[in-house]
Amino acid sequence: MTHTPADIRELLDRHGLEARRALGQNFVVDPNTVRRIATLSGAGPDTNVVEIGPGLGSLTLALVEAGASVTAVEADSDLVPILGEVVEGMPVRIVEGDAMALDWDEVLADHESWQLVANLPYNIATPLILDLLRDVPQITSMLVMVQLEVGERLAAPAGDSAIGIPSILTAFHGTATIAGRVPPTVFHPRPRVDSALVRIDRHAEPPVESPLESIEPLVRAAYGQRRKMLRRSLGKLVTAEQFETAGVDPQARPETLDLTAWDRLARAVG
Repeated sequence: MTHTPADIRELLDRHGLEARRALGQNFVVDPNTVRRIATLSGAGPDTNVVEIGPGLGSLTLALVEAGASVTAVEADSDLVPILGEVVEGMPVRIVEGDAMALDWDEVLADHESWQLVANLPYNIATPLILDLLRDVPQITSMLVMVQLEVGERLAAPAGDSAIGIPSILTAFHGTATIAGRVPPTVFHPRPRVDSALVRIDRHAEPPVESPLESIEPLVRAAYGQRRKMLRRSLGKLVTAEQFETAGVDPQARPETLDLTAWDRLARAVG
């Protein structure tokens, strides 16, 4: 039921199209990969899935095969009619639009809880994930395919060399784990890097006391000068007494702090 490499090539050739690098398009051409994503996501009967960047429908078909109802959001107007042809008669609603600019309350109005399952366009993956975590609580879980480096940043714990601003912001909203790796060979065109499958499960309640508005400025200031000790990068925001109150070493560097440490620091600053 899912697309083979020959299916993808035939669809593109018949419509005179190619993948658009400017839109970060890399179409999955391996049926086993899209079925694996659908399985890892937990999509099944009575599951409401929103898919961003469905392209030619490879993953969409696997999600339908698993029994899910899918709302597919596609920004490329040339692909929308092809996708419509591919999923005709299936429980798939197609929404044409830029995922970074949609009214998500309107798009997701039919149900209270959604899963995001998507092969995300490489060029918007990180800001899109962070925006959805911050602004769209209807999405309670995500299983997304992104560049391996991006996936490692989203899921990195304190002390990991990949940790950064996305790691802390993601941890505030949910628990992120690397669910698997995907080689370039399953895509058309082939990217130059491996990809990662990242699962994010949203917290039912915030895991720390401070609001994100108190934590984020400290995190951004520190990682803006990540090679410097905190007493230097945060010198204009945090006093020596506040470091002591928070139990945070002012000579540490930001990558050593987890979300709870940033929470203590935000509460000390007040």
